[in-house]
Amino acid sequence: MYHIFGGIFLMWIWYAIGSALFAGLTSILAKCGIRKTNSNVATAIRTIVVLIFSWIMVFVVGSQSTIGSISGRTFLFLILSGFATGASWLCYFHALQIGNINKVVPIDKSSTVLTVLLAFILLREPVSIAKGIGVVLIAIGTFLMIEKKVNANDHEEKGWFLYAMGSAVFASLQAILGKVGISGVESNLGTAIRTCVVLVMAWVMVAVSGKMKEVREVPKNELFFIILSGFATGGSWLCYYKAMHEGPASLVVPIDKLSILVTIAFSYIVFHEKLSRKAAIGLALIVAGTLAMLF
Repeated sequence: MYHIFGGIFLMWIWYAIGSALFAGLTSILAKCGIRKTNSNVATAIRTIVVLIFSWIMVFVVGSQSTIGSISGRTFLFLILSGFATGASWLCYFHALQIGNINKVVPIDKSSTVLTVLLAFILLREPVSIAKGIGVVLIAIGTFLMIEKKVNANDHEEKGWFLYAMGSAVFASLQAILGKVGISGVESNLGTAIRTCVVLVMAWVMVAVSGKMKEVREVPKNELFFIILSGFATGGSWLCYYKAMHEGPASLVVPIDKLSILVTIAFSYIVFHEKLSRKAAIGLALIVAGTLAMLF
């Protein structure tokens, strides 16, 4: 095991950085895979890859034998949480398809703010001064990053914003549902069960929207990126679990949340999306707010 002092990192730090890197790449790879492909179709395909990864994690930790001990109430909340996750993913990737990554991702990350507020209102969880400052900084930073450009395509502007907000809201509901009703379930097993629900939900959406025939028509180059985005999500989860297992959660979580920096950097390299000075200040505030919530 490496030592953190003397300029040498502990191994768990590398895993945490890997988690953030893969999480940041997920959005970029997904964007590359939905240029022509319907976002619901892409979500359904990539969820297959994510499901495989989630069950690999279950067998790695050996929690598959505990499925029979899960109560009916917990299963209900796992399913509800899965629906919230599925809705969040469907909204997020559709927002990515029609919107700018530099605007969509910050709104999605604002789910942290919504979760804190809902936990305070519904669960009466206390909010420390540092956490309150973090919430305010993230909220202001998000507002600065989504400044609206005046253009003729106003309908599309409103469309991506609504889907991005839907992604954040459903992500927050997922967290609250997990807090309220999911207990006594190993986290990886819970994630795998939720992903099963997401997979069913995604394919039902594809069928209901009449897009099943498009599954076979997905361009090979886009299919490649869609599958890669699934691997990126799976890689992020595997690294995150390893980092949480070996390192302190108080440091692992914020490192993982800083995946937004990876996404913004790659959006500039791949899609040439530039940040205005105002948006750059917003990004700095989001990062500062995320770090502030540690204390």
